[in-house]
Amino acid sequence: MDKNRVEGTKHEVKGAIKEGVGKVTGNPVKQAAGNIEKNAGKVQKEIGKENDRQRDYDKHH
Repeated sequence: MDKNRVEGTKHEVKGAIKEGVGKVTGNPVKQAAGNIEKNAGKVQKEIGKENDRQRDYDKHH
């Protein structure tokens, strides 16, 4: 499994938690920062998935 998948998932979860804390505490800056980190994690995870797909393709072709 590509390291980007693992790291992306970590950032996605961490960002979601931060975003939730920002909502609960009424802190729009923390909420926005969490949302950004969450979405960046999603992108990083997708990059990792694509890297894995490419490796699998290369193995079989």
